[in-house]
Amino acid sequence: MVTRTKKWVGVATTVGAAALLALGGSAQAASATTFLPGAHFYAGTGLTGRDMPADLSKVGECQTLPQSAWSNTNLTSLTASQDIDVYFRPNCQPGTPSEEGDIYFVTGTFNQGDFPYPAVSYRVHAIGK
Repeated sequence: MVTRTKKWVGVATTVGAAALLALGGSAQAASATTFLPGAHFYAGTGLTGRDMPADLSKVGECQTLPQSAWSNTNLTSLTASQDIDVYFRPNCQPGTPSEEGDIYFVTGTFNQGDFPYPAVSYRVHAIGK
């Protein structure tokens, strides 16, 4: 009887380990994101929804997003040294969507994340300028 119990414990352990591997593998695949070079805004949180590439050539100019963005990636090269100021009000005005203020968001190079409010405009600038 002891041999039979050990056999069933071994089978249960193997089945449990296989199930955990299967769950872990599928969870990892579902959350995997392909990062594109350059800077991109996304209509949804977690880098989902419409992909809106930022125009990095217009340094110092206020640019309006074609749609509100809730997340972004900034994978510009270290040699480019460009940050992006992200605004939640039109025309690169600081503040929240509902009131003026001094709030805006700065992305650094090799950065990604969600915004606290929907972003509607942005300005590219060289780091240190």
